Amino acid sequence: MSKLELLAPAGNTERFLTAVRYGADAVYLGLNAFSLRNLADNFSLETLPDTVSYAHERGVKVYVTVNSFIRDDDIPELEATLEGLKRSGADALIVNDPAVISLSRRIAPKLPLHLSTQANTLNSEAAKFWYDQGVSRIVLARELTLSEISRLRSRIPDELELEMFVHGAMCVSYSGRCLLSNYIDGRDSNRGECVQPCRWKYDFREAGKNGEWFSLEEDKSGSYILNSRDMCLAPYLKEIEDAGVSCIKIEGRMKSILYVATATNAYRMALDGAPIETVMTELQRLSHRPYTTGFAFRESEKCRGGTYGKERSLNILYGENPGELMEYRTGGYTQEAKISAVVLDYDEAKREALIEQRNNFKPGESLNILAPGDVSRSFNVTAIRNEEGELRDSAPHPKERLVIACPEPVKPGDILRKLTNAN
Repeated sequence: MSKLELLAPAGNTERFLTAVRYGADAVYLGLNAFSLRNLADNFSLETLPDTVSYAHERGVKVYVTVNSFIRDDDIPELEATLEGLKRSGADALIVNDPAVISLSRRIAPKLPLHLSTQANTLNSEAAKFWYDQGVSRIVLARELTLSEISRLRSRIPDELELEMFVHGAMCVSYSGRCLLSNYIDGRDSNRGECVQPCRWKYDFREAGKNGEWFSLEEDKSGSYILNSRDMCLAPYLKEIEDAGVSCIKIEGRMKSILYVATATNAYRMALDGAPIETVMTELQRLSHRPYTTGFAFRESEKCRGGTYGKERSLNILYGENPGELMEYRTGGYTQEAKISAVVLDYDEAKREALIEQRNNFKPGESLNILAPGDVSRSFNVTAIRNEEGELRDSAPHPKERLVIACPEPVKPGDILRKLTNAN
C-alpha cells in the first residue's frame, strides 16, 4: 500500500461524510469566511468541533482553509476565527497570506500550518523561507514538473512535507492568481468569489472602424479560448511518491457528492493496488473536461510509461497529447455516470433498499452500485414504492424517500447511479 495521504474536498456536510466514507485519509473544508470557496455551503465555527470529532473517530484528519487574501478591515474577524479554530480540534490550517501565518502562530501556535498553492511555491529557497515562518507543509504550485519537485525535495528539511494536486479543475492563471472575475463581474477571485469566466464562451470584436464581431469557431459550439482541461495523474502515483510528495489532493469543494465519492474512491483503490484500468474507468465516469497530465511532465514530451504504460489506454484517457492543457472547443464536459439515489437503509430479509432519490429512474432500468472499493455490481430495478407502500412507475421527485427492490446488498451511504456508457 502506498504511503501517500489522500486528501479529499468537502464543500458541505454531505460531501464531508461522503469523502470520509469513500476512503479519504484527510479532508479539507472551509468556513463561512476567509475561504477561497465562499460559494460552497461551507462549515461554521459552531459545528466544526463535531465535524472534526466525527472524522477523528474514523481515523481521518481535517484541514481548514483560511487562504483568502486579507485586508486590514478583516483582521478583527480573522482573530476571532483563529480563536475558534484553536478550540476546534482541526489538524491543520491551509494558509496563504502572511497575516494569517503571523496571527495563527500567535493565537493558535499548536495548529500546524499548510501553505496554500496560492502562495505559488516553485523553488526550494521559497519552501525553506516558509518553513522558517512556521509552515510544516507546502501545497506546491501546479506549474511544477515531477523532476522539479524531486530536486526541490532534496534541498529542503526532511520534516517539511510536500502536497500536490493530482485531480480536478485547473486555473488558466498562475496558481489561481486571476483578476478576470473581479474585472468582469466585480467578484474577487482571490477572496473566494470567482465566477470562473475562463469557462465562458467568447466572441471577439474588430478593433477597426466597423467594430464587427467575430466568433472563433472550431465547431458549432464555438471556441472556449481560456478553458483548461482537467488534471488527472492517477496513473503516476508511484512517480509522485518517488518525487518526495507525501500528500495527493483532489480538487472540488464545489463539486457534487457523486464527484467526491467517485474521485475519492478511485484514488483510494489506486493507492491500495487496484488494477489501474478499473481506476481509470471510474475517473472517466466523472463529469469532467478532457484530462491532461498538466505540468507534471512538461520537461519531456513523453508522458507514457510509469505505472500505466499501455499507450492505447492512455490515448483513450488523455487523447493524443496527455500534456495538452487547453480545451478550445465545446467546453469539453463528458460524463459516463449520473447519480440516481443514495442508500439510507437496507432490509436484507426483504432485499429492499430505502433510498433518497436524486434523479429519475424507472422499473426495468439498471443501476450500478458505487460502494467503497466496490464498483462492479449492478442490478435491474423491478419495483419502486413510496414509504406508504404504493407502487410507482418512476421516481421523478428529487430527495423523495422511496423503497426499491435491490437484490444486491447495499449499505447506508452507498450511491446508486446510471452508467451512460456501460461496458
